[in-house]
Amino acid sequence: MVEPASAPVMTDVARLAGVSHQTVSRVVNGSPHVSGPTRARVLAAMEELGYRRNAVARALATRRSGALGVITFDTVLYGPVSTLYSVEQAASTVGMGVSIAVVEKISSDAVERALARLQDQSVEGVVALAAQQDAVDVLTAELRPVPTVFVGGVLGGGTGGEIAPVPAIGIDQRGGAARATEHLLELGHRTVHHIAGPDDWLDARWRVEGWRAALTAAGAPVPEPERGDWSARSGFLAMHRLLGADPGLTAVFAANDHMALGALRALDEAGRRVPADVSVVGFDDVPEAEFFRPPLTTVRQHFPEAGRRAVRLLLDIIRPDEAAGTGTGSALDLVPTELLVRRSTGPAS
Repeated sequence: MVEPASAPVMTDVARLAGVSHQTVSRVVNGSPHVSGPTRARVLAAMEELGYRRNAVARALATRRSGALGVITFDTVLYGPVSTLYSVEQAASTVGMGVSIAVVEKISSDAVERALARLQDQSVEGVVALAAQQDAVDVLTAELRPVPTVFVGGVLGGGTGGEIAPVPAIGIDQRGGAARATEHLLELGHRTVHHIAGPDDWLDARWRVEGWRAALTAAGAPVPEPERGDWSARSGFLAMHRLLGADPGLTAVFAANDHMALGALRALDEAGRRVPADVSVVGFDDVPEAEFFRPPLTTVRQHFPEAGRRAVRLLLDIIRPDEAAGTGTGSALDLVPTELLVRRSTGPAS
């Protein structure tokens, strides 16, 4: 172990990690051109030595603050919160700090105030988490002069040809919904009913599109979806409405796991067994999903990968001299989803 006589400096970190001074500098400055194992070794050496970057000196020397801003809207829903956490973690792994501005109401004034707070902290760029169309419209207008990457519903269709209006990373909502629906059709169900999320949420729209496209491709009937508000209670009420409209239904795809939980409760109260009488699929793979009764078949979103891609793309934009070749972000960049089959789905009765 290195025992420096005074406060540790960058060369001490390099010696302990077994790398060059330049490599330590790249890690400190958040360069993407350092392998994962090497970055981890450098960060471990920094921790062991108690090395702390002098942010003021670094900003003066590089004209870079080493901080990214995140603008998000006030919500406790699993998807947005998981995305926020993933962006913060991804920034941390490349040595970047994160300043978060929460916007309580979707308006130009509110976004302008949030951006001013971030600019006061000298952020180099902004990651915007926008799940609703109104939020995307406002953020696109207000953030246009600022290096920005969107994460969320602005992309998510998975059509292979769409162009994002801004640099963006999406999760394949449409593909995940289609795969959930196809899974139920493959089990012999004549059609699949859908409990959709709020229409103003882009992810909900993409999931409706994927569900409908899968039914249409299979030549199956396309029933009218019931709408919920992402809550378990709304899923409970929507499931009761579906049973009233079609007492013989055998398969339901809910647009998130919490609405699926409410649907399971409604089916239990109606005396319908899952999956013997009705199969249920959710979306998100919340940590509790595998402990539902029965364990829930669901679509997993890979939030850590979305966060990593978003941070990498933003670094490519704000530091083109260190760009890793991920492009401008104008073309489709979707993170795949994954269907997890558990015990809430089974063959049609």
